[in-house]
Amino acid sequence: MPTSTPIPSRYDRRDPLSPLQTYVTQPAMYTALRTALVGVHALPLSSMLRLGSVIGRTYGGLGLNRERIERAIERLEIAMPEYSRAQREELVVRSYEHLAMLAVELAVLPRYLTEDAWSDYIELGALQQVIRPLLDERPSLLLTAHCGNWEVLGYTMALLGFRMHAIYRPLDLRPADRWLRQTRSRRGLELVDKFGAMHQLPELLSKGESVAFVADQNAGQRGLQVPFFGRLASSYKSIGLMAIQHRARIIVGCAQRQKPETGKSVCMKYKIEIEDRIDPEDWEGQPDPLFYITARYRRAIEQSVRKAPEQYLWMHRIWKSRPRHERLNKPFPNALRAKLEALPWMTQDELEHIMHRSDLDRAMMQEKGVSEFR
Repeated sequence: MPTSTPIPSRYDRRDPLSPLQTYVTQPAMYTALRTALVGVHALPLSSMLRLGSVIGRTYGGLGLNRERIERAIERLEIAMPEYSRAQREELVVRSYEHLAMLAVELAVLPRYLTEDAWSDYIELGALQQVIRPLLDERPSLLLTAHCGNWEVLGYTMALLGFRMHAIYRPLDLRPADRWLRQTRSRRGLELVDKFGAMHQLPELLSKGESVAFVADQNAGQRGLQVPFFGRLASSYKSIGLMAIQHRARIIVGCAQRQKPETGKSVCMKYKIEIEDRIDPEDWEGQPDPLFYITARYRRAIEQSVRKAPEQYLWMHRIWKSRPRHERLNKPFPNALRAKLEALPWMTQDELEHIMHRSDLDRAMMQEKGVSEFR
């Protein structure tokens, strides 16, 4: 089993700490955090998960959180219009419930997911789609979303003996950040600072290493606009660019929480499912390989979320940044329509829905006088 010390980041963009923060404030906060973790470890995991469930549902129903709830419901209305208002609200509350339970699990993950015991908590689906690519010398990009437990996929691969690198945002609490990097690296999962990732990843991929991303966030105005639940969403084009440059496979998966068996207490149990595998041969014959890759991995993420929508973080501003034609109040571009039509899975009904949704968004932006959405 690979073990190593965490790789220090040369690209840390956090502001330097003052002496007070370095020697007093941050150590005190870290001590309080580790003290709280002692309590989490002291109690049975099932008890802590039940407590997390109660806290999540309670917080999700608080009046002070109503604005966030309403925004998440609005997103679900676009993503899953077939659900009633009551069903969408329940999904959002269950998402908060899942998030609170996830916080408990992330705190204890290194204790329970070990070389000897991981199979008690993780069920492997069609993982042969992942294992075989990881055995050859071609690099792989493992993508997941803020659905289920996004840390479990890369962590489990590392436990199985495959050296993994995962992109992450460094914690503001520096001692906690060091602890996080150290505990993950002991199992062979190296955390790569997202701010330096574009410098480090080409070197890693050129060596045939595997890298894991959480790839469903809004990518800003420079992102590539592709469909996500029938609406254009700004998506990371860096993933496709790296795949093309290094002829890397892209594997999209998700670790979804499993329901406890009838009569049994809530437990930490996940099943890893692989939604799609994109090989270089798949995109090399496409008219626009970068657009094809980005649209396909977004489609796979959407399919994962549809299987467990209550485990997705609908609080995220997934449609925040809008396409240029919407911001400039111009008609849907013919070039973009042609790219969408060229996607092998695109139907005429889906295309018309995407264009109609874009027209609605363009009109809404003009009406509200905004350049991005909440």
